[in-house]
Amino acid sequence: MTALSPYAAYQQALTSGFKDDAAQQNAVESLQRCYQQLEAGETDVKGVYLWGPVGRGKTWLMDRFYQSLTVPAKRMHFHHFMQWLHRRLFQLSGQRNPLSILAQELAAEARVLCFDEFYISDIGDAVLLSGVLQPLFEHGLVMVATSNQRPDDLYDQGFNRERLVPTIAAIKRYMQVLSVDGGEDHRMHPGQQLQRYWVNEPDALKTVFAGLLESTGESECAEPLILGHRPIKVVRRSLRVVWCRYQDLCEQPLAATDFIALCDSVAHLLLSEVPKLTGAAQQTAIARGTEDGVLQVSAGDRNLPKLSVQDDGVRRFIALVDECYDRGVPLYLEATVPLSELYKEGTLAFPFRRTLSRLQEMQLQRFGK
Repeated sequence: MTALSPYAAYQQALTSGFKDDAAQQNAVESLQRCYQQLEAGETDVKGVYLWGPVGRGKTWLMDRFYQSLTVPAKRMHFHHFMQWLHRRLFQLSGQRNPLSILAQELAAEARVLCFDEFYISDIGDAVLLSGVLQPLFEHGLVMVATSNQRPDDLYDQGFNRERLVPTIAAIKRYMQVLSVDGGEDHRMHPGQQLQRYWVNEPDALKTVFAGLLESTGESECAEPLILGHRPIKVVRRSLRVVWCRYQDLCEQPLAATDFIALCDSVAHLLLSEVPKLTGAAQQTAIARGTEDGVLQVSAGDRNLPKLSVQDDGVRRFIALVDECYDRGVPLYLEATVPLSELYKEGTLAFPFRRTLSRLQEMQLQRFGK
């Protein structure tokens, strides 16, 4: 069966109940034009950069575009792309210009790269992405990306941000930048509720765990959970259902790659004792003579963001929710505060908007199907 074009897929969605959205319509027209140029074999094709607040349908639109393509294409989440990038860099240790080699590899494998949740939060990612994205564009690879930020706001006020400026210019040169903001979070559309979040109900996850074992036909087991060569304490588990405490999963030295591995092995994840994640701010006013690990820079005095003692754990929680959402793995949470009060202010308030929106959609029966 031939896949629908982006425009045809959107029209079909409208007839099945999607709400018409002028911003989405504009994005679909650009994706359709890109699709037609690629299918016609044109060489000078401009990509598309979709940015806007959470829940505006950016990922859905990009996925319809990706599914319509017959030319070689890859679709990757940011965390998965960075995992691949670090792994290949390690494998290419000792070779000259490894980032150029990686760009050549990607360009040889795919005509199109669909990149979900484009977001840069540290100088390491900024340097690596700068080294690989510009050669990709120069090799003719077409990129379609989604982000919550316009290109000019990427890594805003970040340390050594000037290292990223040429890449931002390349994005704006090789991609059509479109705002997708119809003013409504489509994840909040009505649907049949399925509770996956409880407040101060420590016995709730016991009932959930028992029900999942019954529905999956699995039995409880004592197999250890190993992430990043580190044993992780579990409350209870079966082969594909895992129950952990927040402290034991998000307050451990784990990375996004570990949550990728976790979602590779589980179908349902339970997380209990989730605290209120907004903590008292701790600010260090200035920093001097910082190094980025490659070149020494003269930083002078600079303001650092207000950091909470909980923010490392919150970053992991954000990465965990992103991975569960992207993989369709239901996440069942028992917390000390309502969902809307988990993280109301702080340095991570912007990325946490996406987390909140995704957790809200997880309270609907349609999620994970």
